[in-house]
Amino acid sequence: MADTRDSDQYTRDTAPGSEDSKHGPYDAVPDPETDADQRNTPLHAEKEPSAFQTPSEDTPHQPHEGSDDEQKAPEEGGVDSEKQYEVSWDGPDDPMNPKSRSSLRKWIIVLIVSGSSLCVTCASALYTTTYAQLEKDFHVSREVATLGVSIFVMGLGSGPMLLAPLSEFYGRRPIYVYSFGLYVIWLVPCAVANNIATMLVSRFIDGLAGSAFLSVAGGTVGDLYNINQLSLPMMVYTASPFMGPELGPVVGGFINQYTSWRWTFYVLIIWAGVQWILIFFLVPETYHPVLLRRKAIKLRAETGNPAWHAPIERMNKSLVKTILWSCIRPFQLLTLEPMCLLLCLLSAVLLGIVYLFFGAFPLIFENNHHFTQSQTGLTFLALMIGMLSGISCDPLWKKNYNRLVRKNGGKSEPEFRLPPTILYVAFRGHKEYHRDWLLTNNPEAPSLFPLVSYVGSFGSSLSRHLGSSS
Repeated sequence: MADTRDSDQYTRDTAPGSEDSKHGPYDAVPDPETDADQRNTPLHAEKEPSAFQTPSEDTPHQPHEGSDDEQKAPEEGGVDSEKQYEVSWDGPDDPMNPKSRSSLRKWIIVLIVSGSSLCVTCASALYTTTYAQLEKDFHVSREVATLGVSIFVMGLGSGPMLLAPLSEFYGRRPIYVYSFGLYVIWLVPCAVANNIATMLVSRFIDGLAGSAFLSVAGGTVGDLYNINQLSLPMMVYTASPFMGPELGPVVGGFINQYTSWRWTFYVLIIWAGVQWILIFFLVPETYHPVLLRRKAIKLRAETGNPAWHAPIERMNKSLVKTILWSCIRPFQLLTLEPMCLLLCLLSAVLLGIVYLFFGAFPLIFENNHHFTQSQTGLTFLALMIGMLSGISCDPLWKKNYNRLVRKNGGKSEPEFRLPPTILYVAFRGHKEYHRDWLLTNNPEAPSLFPLVSYVGSFGSSLSRHLGSSS
């Protein structure tokens, strides 16, 4: 009897002329109790289809007012409305997409961030030419004066753990403008310092602020180019911080031979100030998630529809937690990944040798070959020539890498980037041994011999670095 009454009720409700006759013969009449049950049904629960209900392709599902479905209503084909209103690029020619910019505009940005990176690393080495005057003015030993380099490099290593996470939330441009602005400001105390304490504190903050261009700027280059166009711009950017330590003694040698050590920092202030102006006016935001957020804000303003959103606006990350993880993760990788540890140790040894040369070159060329300070600074051009020779080898390593990938069926492996590292280790050890043997047993040997050795060893070293990171 219950079934008959239900059937009779259905017939009366759908009879011609009744209030609900607008429903088709296969559409179930909405029931208030059923609707209430559906409102309380979790979104992820699957509903059994009614015997009298057929999905309609023309009419999408309309969420009940005040229900949870209002925010997460499934669209046609089961597509979530969250995805429907998620902002993305309108193809490769979207005017807001950094990759759609002209080639000239991209290269201007790349050269500015590369020049800023060069300026920061040059400041680390330019200081080494002031030792003699600092010892006399501040009444300190050579070991204490050398701390200015060590503390600056410590700032360079610590800054990325803070600045890189901030760029994920606020974009790259604010990090550049504010951090490089601080870099310029803290060069002033270095120039006017009257004691070694002021110098050391200012140097640390300078290194911390300048580190943005060693951690964030590479992302800017990647934002601008597709993967098949990235090799040359990334090679230019990657080489720039390696050129700084060689350029510093060349400039500083002439400054400190003919004028006061304070002009070392005056020159840096002028250079960094020009770079900051170029950054402020010519380097736009390139971080894709932040640009998509701007696009979503623009769409909400134009359409009046608050549903438009960018993926970064749905991010549940905490800024403090992200910074903490950024500080922890490097040590996790060093502890748990032997390959990462070995490559970092190799890079640390390479960088350590570069900074050892700042003390060794004056001993070799001023004591043995009676060079002036400016002439000793010029000897660092041998390392720069080696760097440039390493850059020129990058296309060869890239070709070798592509060959190994093809041989492996199109699948890349991390080990395919190791051949330049293997060559570097063998070549570098050989060069170091013969150069040290020559200088120890025959200190009056022509200065050309050690210079040629430096060219070869650092040509292979940069080749190793570019081959492993490209």
